[in-house]
Amino acid sequence: VLFILNAEPIRVLVTGAAGQIAYSLLYSIAKGDVFGKDQPLILLLLDITPMLPVLEGVVMELQDCALPILREVIPTDKEDIAFKDLDAAILVGSMPRREGMERKDLLKANVAIFKSQGQALDKYAKKTVKVLVVGNPANTNCLIAAKSAPSIPKENFSCLTRLDHNRACSQVATRCGISANVVKNMIIWGNHSSTQYPDVHHCKVNVQGKDMTAFDAVKDDAWLKGDFISTVQQRGAAVIKARKLSSAMSAAKAICDHMRDIWTGTAEAEFISMGVYSTGNPYGVPEDLIYSFPVSIKDKTWKIVEGLVINDFSRAKMDATAAELVEERDTAVSFLGV
Repeated sequence: VLFILNAEPIRVLVTGAAGQIAYSLLYSIAKGDVFGKDQPLILLLLDITPMLPVLEGVVMELQDCALPILREVIPTDKEDIAFKDLDAAILVGSMPRREGMERKDLLKANVAIFKSQGQALDKYAKKTVKVLVVGNPANTNCLIAAKSAPSIPKENFSCLTRLDHNRACSQVATRCGISANVVKNMIIWGNHSSTQYPDVHHCKVNVQGKDMTAFDAVKDDAWLKGDFISTVQQRGAAVIKARKLSSAMSAAKAICDHMRDIWTGTAEAEFISMGVYSTGNPYGVPEDLIYSFPVSIKDKTWKIVEGLVINDFSRAKMDATAAELVEERDTAVSFLGV
């Protein structure tokens, strides 16, 4: 207890804090699932002005959870307050796609949001801040935020593809009748969109105490190269169709997994998927993108896993999702000066 009392609290921002992903996320963060059970927290909650009354309700509930490590909760609609001295920023809030909205219009609206938040990070946050972008289009929003915060290393920015990663692990686990935690080294390549490539070629599973490849465990190559991929790619849309709302519980869980891995590292010889800066990557992915790679993490620093053999099937899918990201980036960057 004395240790808890003496530890310096870290400052963690969640944006879109009155929304449904945040509602599933905040309790997990505040009870220590992400940054540690003995790491005191100050939570900063940013949302747009019309959402402030709702945010007050969220603050009341966080207070009523009576959590030992939650020192303070600060709701605000002001970037200078929200981004001050941050250790971690989870950028969930973005402009959702409305019916009849062109993708270009969606990009334009989000460029404005993430340019502004990138500039706020640059001006107010610690230079060591770890930034996770969740709001869609996540890869490109992340790139815009990083470009708008030149004094913060590009390596400090990542976007969420862990939900896709978890979805893929779960599909394989269900197919093999095993639990998801014994499915290791799944890879999501590319964009957090329907062009993403869930790759099982390097995936290991443990069946009845025996390690084997996903192909050997599943024993259905046609499924792994067909319906498995499309199921993972389309899963977000399937949830929306069923719930009439987008994935929130599973998105919040993936955010926790992603941030916890940044904070505490990945296990030896294991890797996970996250969208990171592509410049200098060993897989021939175009430079200057936020692209999902297999990464291992140590001392809060990610490294792209090297030396994985890429076959022609994988190469074509990796290139297709890269092409989409290049086009998205070029459109978004054209709005930056506007």
